[in-house]
Amino acid sequence: MNVTVVGTGYVGLVAGTCFAESGNDVLCVDNNPAKVRMIRRGKVPIYEPGLSELVARNVAMRRLRVTGSLEEGAAHGEVIFLAVGTPPGTNGCADLSAVFSVIEAVGRHMDGHRVIVLKSTVPVGTADRVREKLRAVTRQPFDVVSNPEFMKEGAALDDFLKPERVVIGTDSAHAEAVMRQLYAPFLRTGAAFLVMDNRSAEMTKYAANAMLATRVSFMNEIANICEAIGANIEHVRHAIGIDSRIGPRFLFPGIGYGGSCFPKDVQALIATARGVKYALRILESVESVNEAQKRTLFAKIKRHFKGALKGKTIALWGLAFKPQTDDMREAPALVIIDNLLKAGAAVRAYDPVAMPTAKAILGAKISYARSEYDACRGADALALVTEWSEFRNPDFNRMHELLSSPVIFDGRNQYDPALMRQLGFTYYSVGRPVVRP
Repeated sequence: MNVTVVGTGYVGLVAGTCFAESGNDVLCVDNNPAKVRMIRRGKVPIYEPGLSELVARNVAMRRLRVTGSLEEGAAHGEVIFLAVGTPPGTNGCADLSAVFSVIEAVGRHMDGHRVIVLKSTVPVGTADRVREKLRAVTRQPFDVVSNPEFMKEGAALDDFLKPERVVIGTDSAHAEAVMRQLYAPFLRTGAAFLVMDNRSAEMTKYAANAMLATRVSFMNEIANICEAIGANIEHVRHAIGIDSRIGPRFLFPGIGYGGSCFPKDVQALIATARGVKYALRILESVESVNEAQKRTLFAKIKRHFKGALKGKTIALWGLAFKPQTDDMREAPALVIIDNLLKAGAAVRAYDPVAMPTAKAILGAKISYARSEYDACRGADALALVTEWSEFRNPDFNRMHELLSSPVIFDGRNQYDPALMRQLGFTYYSVGRPVVRP
């Protein structure tokens, strides 16, 4: 099948590559010439495990091509996926200007029937607006399908190639048949293929991310209570996670969620509700709790040093909002760094992947270490912010020697408090008692 994917960010490039891997002729479109040149060389502009190898293979096989021409993309694909950005506006509503700009250009260049697929996360009702805009610029027949993505950064290939479910919003039998054919290679293990109306499909994406964000904020609230009353959140988390009605996933306390999905989607759903004069009080609290949680690690650091942070150096492990990505959008690290710098501290950071991203955002405001141990050298404390696997079992004796004072602020509860006490660290975590040697 000839497939066009407009946008080569996380969603578009992963989707296009996976469709190419399953034998389709895929043409990706992007308005960034540098990205076009990079992908043509079989390189990727983002970090996603396994993606660079898959892109290189499919570019070499000519199943995956890339262009800067929307006209070429509109002519190529019998199915055209829109995977352009929908960032939040100042009022929390998703900015659809890129979606509408692409739709109007595609509509003007269509030369036959097209199935237009909204892969970008868009507010409820967007498919209807897309139909209106297409009707205004073309007399060619078309179908508009809502096909929200459910990929996790860091595991996007597995999530696409082996999905738990594929959600399709359409009232067209033809579009449904086309989408079934396109997704058939990924559904052989019995994953659900769910067909519904456009608005329900659009809402499904927001509802799923809002529920997951709610679990994160709820557990962070419980962790904060545990810390205040002397309970241990790890015991609580394990016990409630066994309950089949609850389950263990997304019950890990920490310093808040970030990234490109949860913050944006929660804000957009709140804005949608306000548009129909309904207050989503639970989600408003979820967002508020999350923003406050990003500041908890800094509060612990400030208390430990009795407010005297000027002239201190804090080593920071992890900059990305989560492991296995270089994405720093809404990352807790940014809030922590900002507060440390305002308090007069210096920050020396290390991340296995996100250093170039951090340098583009922060420039010379912080210093960048060559390794996790280099970050610790002479630092007054270590703050663990992103739970990369290489931080899980470090050389603690070496860390003890390198730090000017053996203090760890663990924002992800990676380490065993009893071991920290045994090794002579002062150890702060989330929702657990402070440990002192």
